Amino acid sequence: MSSAMAWTWTIVVLVTLAYLLQQWAWKISHKKKKLPPGPRGFPFFGNLHMLGELPHRDLHRLAQKHGPIMYLRLGLAPAIVVSSPQAAEQFLKAHDLVFASRPPLEAAKHISYEQKNLSMSPYGSYWRNIRKMCTLELLSNRKINSFKPMRKEELGLLIKFIQEASRDCVAVDLSAKVSSLSADISCRMVFGKKFMDKDLDEKGFKAVIQEGMQLGATPNLGDYIPCIAPLDLQGLTRRMKAVSKIFDDFFEKIIDEHVQSQDKNKTKDFVDVMLSFMGSQESEYRIERSNIKAIILDMLAGSMDTSATVIEWALSELMKHPQVMKKVQKELEDVVGLERMVEESDLDSLEYLGMVLKETFRLHPIAPLMLPHEAMEDCTINGFHIPHKSRVTINVWAIGRDPSAWNDAEKFFPERFVGSNIDVRGRDFQLIPFGSGRRGCPGMQLGLTVVRLVVAQLVHCFDWELPNKMQPNELDMTEEFGITTPRAKPLLAIPTYRLRK
Repeated sequence: MSSAMAWTWTIVVLVTLAYLLQQWAWKISHKKKKLPPGPRGFPFFGNLHMLGELPHRDLHRLAQKHGPIMYLRLGLAPAIVVSSPQAAEQFLKAHDLVFASRPPLEAAKHISYEQKNLSMSPYGSYWRNIRKMCTLELLSNRKINSFKPMRKEELGLLIKFIQEASRDCVAVDLSAKVSSLSADISCRMVFGKKFMDKDLDEKGFKAVIQEGMQLGATPNLGDYIPCIAPLDLQGLTRRMKAVSKIFDDFFEKIIDEHVQSQDKNKTKDFVDVMLSFMGSQESEYRIERSNIKAIILDMLAGSMDTSATVIEWALSELMKHPQVMKKVQKELEDVVGLERMVEESDLDSLEYLGMVLKETFRLHPIAPLMLPHEAMEDCTINGFHIPHKSRVTINVWAIGRDPSAWNDAEKFFPERFVGSNIDVRGRDFQLIPFGSGRRGCPGMQLGLTVVRLVVAQLVHCFDWELPNKMQPNELDMTEEFGITTPRAKPLLAIPTYRLRK
């Protein structure tokens, strides 16, 4: 027997022994405790084989059989999947503190500077401090409003481009244009300037950001069977390290440029704000370069594809339902008129547009499976034992289709919100696209501002026609899973300018 084969068999035996010991110890510690119902799994892999390319749909189907609080074993990791508003309220409100932490994942380790970012940092004093900094210093209403002229400028450039395309009656790739707009707005807020596609790496700025997000969303066997993590069987760790190096070099350059900058009159971007706290013994935040780089990446990932994905789905639903589009345009004509473009001050008066966006969030949540929570201690919910270290996944996509919460749940019907107080801010658990509780998204207000403004402007300024005489009911609405879930195929449409000026 060769030494390589002997080494392989040694690993197999050690992994098997580790698995048997872990299962034995787990069964002893949780003996006679009632776990939530769930499907049977295989040794080592548990229920991983039941999850395909669209795991939110797979988990929804399983929950219909096993219930809204469902137990799975993903590899060696116990997992709880939550699929109803009532169950979500138990985990995110009644027992919020117990589930306020995050599990240690390979992606967070390699891409997020050992979980120093806000989204994946474990619950504790460090997370509380950076959450406070992000909420008060980076994402406050005052800071969001300071970027209002920039948002208007960037959106104006997009409208001008589409207006020129409308003269030639050519189809516009709205998916690509909205994605670029979102990236430009995000970069100007975070870095103070836009970046050309090749500024980050030869692959392109947005491509590298998307690769990092894709790697973060890809199920990693090492997260579920830790003893095989060093083998990197999928090659994910190698790719994460390469992407992390690209990010790190780029962020170092950005921080150096900001440190050396002498322009004191410009609007402070996010890097400027964070640098003002770096190394200061008086600051309660006490952050260093690695913290800043982790938070920079968090802000980019949390603002670029998230807003673009919601805008893309809202426009898709409006084109698929032209009668709804006409109602939105009629409201815009009444509130804004056809002599000017939409201003941010108009947004609160657009009630029907708000209903359209709520319905979009319900059917196409930003992240169909929220980032995983981790139980910090044993807990009992609805009579079920939730073990310490369980990974809790809230299936927001399934909650948006719960027949006990929504009539005719598969139908796009904004009017369901007429006279309803349900909103998206985390208080109503049948609609939680931004999460809820301690780990709710701190950038919600910024995201809502961008989404409402862009959708309103594109619908107000243009009529839209699908290309090649495609009928609205023929529009492909297939989705593609990731941290966000965008359209699988780009949204193409032919614009006609509507305004009188």
